[in-house]
Amino acid sequence: MSKTDLDRIDRKILHELMRDATIPVAQLAERVGLSQTPCWKRVQKLEATGIITGRVAIVDPARIGLGLTVFVEIEAPDHSREWRAEFRAAIAEFPEIIEVHRMAGDVDYLLKVAVADMA
Repeated sequence: MSKTDLDRIDRKILHELMRDATIPVAQLAERVGLSQTPCWKRVQKLEATGIITGRVAIVDPARIGLGLTVFVEIEAPDHSREWRAEFRAAIAEFPEIIEVHRMAGDVDYLLKVAVADMA
């Protein structure tokens, strides 16, 4: 199944699940205009084909002591395999780094970092 194979109902299911992945199947089915069994089968198919890759809980960072999110730009002094391995090892030491993106242009990497505060 690809994005072109999605019909209107599949798109409604995805929309509702992206809003709240904990919605009961009965409520989801009602919102998308299906009975429960066909709705559940569609959800299972969306999962089996890899369109739905997981379900997550979105946490309020401030409520868990991570009230500040910052982005850090890294310009790599070297682009060798060894340097990249050292870089991966170094960033793995910091649980505050929650995303790492390889960039094009002057900045080589963009880190998303969640911390308690500026200090």
